[in-house]
Order: sequence, then C-alpha cells, then structure tokens
Amino acid sequence: MTSSTRTLQFKTRILTAVVVLSNVLGNSLLSRGMRSVGVLLSLSPLPYVQALFNPWVAVGVSLLIVWLLSHMALLSWADLSYVLPMTAVAYVLVAVVGRLFLHEQVSLVRWAGITLIMLGVILVGRTSPRTTLSQPAAEKDSRVEVKTALRSMSGSQHSEARP
Repeated sequence: MTSSTRTLQFKTRILTAVVVLSNVLGNSLLSRGMRSVGVLLSLSPLPYVQALFNPWVAVGVSLLIVWLLSHMALLSWADLSYVLPMTAVAYVLVAVVGRLFLHEQVSLVRWAGITLIMLGVILVGRTSPRTTLSQPAAEKDSRVEVKTALRSMSGSQHSEARP
C-alpha cells in the first residue's frame, strides 16, 4: 500500500467519523428540541423560524450544517457508492441514541434491519474509497486524447495531400 493510499484512507476515515457523528448528534438534538417545541404543521415559515431559537434545535441545526459541509468535502474525493454505505452506520447510532436518550421503542424488526445495514457497512468498508480518477485528472486525460487525435489527423491530412 502506497503512502498516498494510506493518507487517503486515513483522511477518509476521519472525515467519515465527522460526518457520522455530526449527523447522529445533530438529528438527535434536533429531535429533542422539536419535541419540546411541539407539533408544527404550518404553511407559514414563522413557527419554524421561532423553533430555531430553542437551544436544542439551534445546536442540532448547527451540527447538521457541520454534517453537510463535511459530507460535501468527503464526496469531493471519495466515491458516492463508498460514502453513503459507510455513513449508513449513522442509522445504527441513531437507533441506539433514540433508545437510550430519547426513550424511543425500537422494535425487533428495526434491530434486524439495523443489523443488515451494519453488514453492508462492513462489506463496503473493505473496499477502496475511490475507484475513479479525480475530475481534473479525467479532464486532463481527455484533453490529451483529443490533442493526440488531432495531431494524428493533421499528420494524415498532410501526408495525403502530398504526391
């Protein structure tokens, strides 16, 4: 394994952990806050804006902003088909947090589904986070191919024009 591969894997694991933890904590705190705010069914944005002033909701939304930014960064170098399954571990942690801290009832059927999710995360975790060239590298490769094709075409045109 090369040094750059190890660096990519390390950086991917760290940012994946940030994505997962900010997702779990952000959604858990948002849920906690929204329970204290009460049911919101309104076409007006005012009740939703007012809910943002609940401290639990505000911290939850802030963590979800961290989640979004770190998710964007992770997707800038790792494959979507790697990132989404790997961050699915958040579903497991959300169920645990929901059960332990939000006192939700998690049925046996839900735990079975969560187990299947974890098996998928384990399988995907054994693969490389990146299977494609980066976009700039791919564009550079295609430009080189076009230039090569143009050169060969112009060379063949010149040779055909000569007697």
